[in-house]
Amino acid sequence: MCPGARGPTGREPAAPTAGFPGFRDAVMTKSGGSGSATGGAGPRVDNVGRGIALTVIAILIFGTQDAVAKILVQDYSPFQITMMRYWAFGLFALFLVSRQAPLRRAFASKAPGIQVARALLLVGDLWLFAIANQVVPLAELQAISLVYPLVVTICAIPILGEKVGLFRFVAVGVGFLGAMIIVRPGGLPLDWGTLSAIASATFYALYICFTRKVAHRDSTATSMAYVGVIGLVLTSAVGVFFWQDMDLQGWLLTGYVMITSCVAHWLIVVALGHAPASAVQPFNYTALPWGIVLSYLVFGHLIDAISLIGAVIIVGAGLVVMARERARIRTDRAARPSRAEEEAPPH
Repeated sequence: MCPGARGPTGREPAAPTAGFPGFRDAVMTKSGGSGSATGGAGPRVDNVGRGIALTVIAILIFGTQDAVAKILVQDYSPFQITMMRYWAFGLFALFLVSRQAPLRRAFASKAPGIQVARALLLVGDLWLFAIANQVVPLAELQAISLVYPLVVTICAIPILGEKVGLFRFVAVGVGFLGAMIIVRPGGLPLDWGTLSAIASATFYALYICFTRKVAHRDSTATSMAYVGVIGLVLTSAVGVFFWQDMDLQGWLLTGYVMITSCVAHWLIVVALGHAPASAVQPFNYTALPWGIVLSYLVFGHLIDAISLIGAVIIVGAGLVVMARERARIRTDRAARPSRAEEEAPPH
């Protein structure tokens, strides 16, 4: 996934996340906010359908990027491909930052250590996903990547001090059971590729937790600036040592990934202008059916029935955790309305 393909949660920054793994991360709303990109009145109800449609299209584009990247990493280093994908993603993020504030002011952080940690985690996520993409079938890779919301639930306890009830703990356990079904004996082998995919999801989950932690201390522009610049520098500093000259096909495929990365991230931003993040977030899970279809059409691989059951369990558990989280947030806001208003992002 690429930064952004993991989709708009409304709690992490939008363009810099979502999936290289298809740029897993792409939500350009202020972390911790409503996820709306509109003015103070919020998105119109009659535009929610458009926001959902744009999100589904963006996730499909991210999926095609993962498929194309899988072709590329068979001949070129994952570090080189990640570097070139980040050139597009990082520059796009900095472009969005420049529209909100001068770049110099954007780097004035109240928590620079956390911001650096976020950037390092995202780069690690992208490297690990690219390594996994070399050997793990696309459908199974997307399924494993979707455990990240479950990992967020666990990591949020020590990092954010959140309380997780028994219901969500059970949902997380069921989700991990789904992952174990995929890597069962006779299923996906538990090799370095699978371990890289699991580590990638873990890094991304930690990235989200640190993003939430810093959300009310720094602006969205600051969070994006750190991710954009540090990611550009780090992926380039490493990727240059793995550089291999590309043929015409390699350049064309890489160009497709770079261009559509910006297009897909922009679609996410526009989608959040039409609908709140809470409305479009569940549709991030369309990454799984897109992954299954693309895996079959491009690589002739069809996920086996048992692994598909495991993938569906992961998605179901993630949706349950998401619903419980939204219910908890609504309850907290109802109990502390004045604080909720104070912490709402500026429009």
